[in-house]
Amino acid sequence: MENKQKTGLILTGGGARAAYQAGVLHAISRILQDAGHPPGKMPFDILCGTSAGALNATALACRADNFASSVRGLLAVWETIQVQAVYRADSLSVLRSGARWLSLLSFGWLLRQWRAAPPTSLLDNTPLAGLLHRVLDLPRLDANLADGTLHALAITASSYSSGHHLTFYQSAARVEPWARQGRVALATQIGVEHLLASSAIPFVFPAVPLYLAGHREFCGDGSMRQSAPISPAIHLGATRVLVVGAGQVTDPHLNQHGRDGYPSLAQVAGHALSSIFLDSLAADVERLERVNETLARIPPDVRAQMPLREVKLLMISPSERLDDIAARHTSSLPAPVRTLLGALGALESRGAALASYLLFEADYTRELIRLGERDTLARRSDVLAFFAA
Repeated sequence: MENKQKTGLILTGGGARAAYQAGVLHAISRILQDAGHPPGKMPFDILCGTSAGALNATALACRADNFASSVRGLLAVWETIQVQAVYRADSLSVLRSGARWLSLLSFGWLLRQWRAAPPTSLLDNTPLAGLLHRVLDLPRLDANLADGTLHALAITASSYSSGHHLTFYQSAARVEPWARQGRVALATQIGVEHLLASSAIPFVFPAVPLYLAGHREFCGDGSMRQSAPISPAIHLGATRVLVVGAGQVTDPHLNQHGRDGYPSLAQVAGHALSSIFLDSLAADVERLERVNETLARIPPDVRAQMPLREVKLLMISPSERLDDIAARHTSSLPAPVRTLLGALGALESRGAALASYLLFEADYTRELIRLGERDTLARRSDVLAFFAA
């Protein structure tokens, strides 16, 4: 049983961009069904997610006993989502969080009255907890692990308190926790609080307190300080890994805005978020490919004595710039949010990267879903080769 090949799925972060992942998974379900794969059978043994990808991974894990049904459920959420289901978008709430937060940044030395309870984030994502409680069936996750339908689920967060990158995992069989420089894995019962921490985009959503080893740590988005996004799946036993990104890892249009003037706050923030969500993934994919190439040159008898092993890799990421897609849909945001983002410059094309993470509106997410489907169907042969025994 221990030598059985295990397939891992890595779903990366990206806020509203994670709708793309639902499209990819829907296309994979269709490709496998057309190839004779039982529609209800989960093709992945290990599910790993970060930030919004953690929410998708957990939703899949909760319905791992019926893959086709789990993908349909994910599609239903992303195809009908509205901003109000993720963060408060009414005028009063935006004033309480965003406007106060921006004012504190600008005039904090004058605003002594906020010292006792300063604003903590640009937006208030309290509604997200309710959405997760409605969508997720966590007891069903426990059952899927108990009966062997799923081998493991892992999600990541980052501790502002300790500086550590944290991987929380729940597995069918005992897996020894691991630790690397700046990275710690913790076996635990995964709950909504872990998902809220993993998806707390820095500055945008508030940090979440988690009790670890008897003390409280404030945690935020798992993409921060995530030097090895593929690592959890490998530690949990994956011998092949499918990675679904939420942005172009290599952007052929990187310098298309080189003529623009001084960057807006939104442009700087979007650049920072893209660095957090994309750069470490690109580096880790490159590192894994180099290890595979090196191992392929080593004689099998020598390779068998080494701690490293070859890991089959397939990565699917958007073929179009999600910033450009977001720029076409910013008008669908509620007026108070548009006003706030407009003040930051996020409604301009060069600042649309920031909006692309916060645009939890169906017009935008449906376009991302369709893009995910097209990109995956275009790689049908790669998908079939990946899942071939």
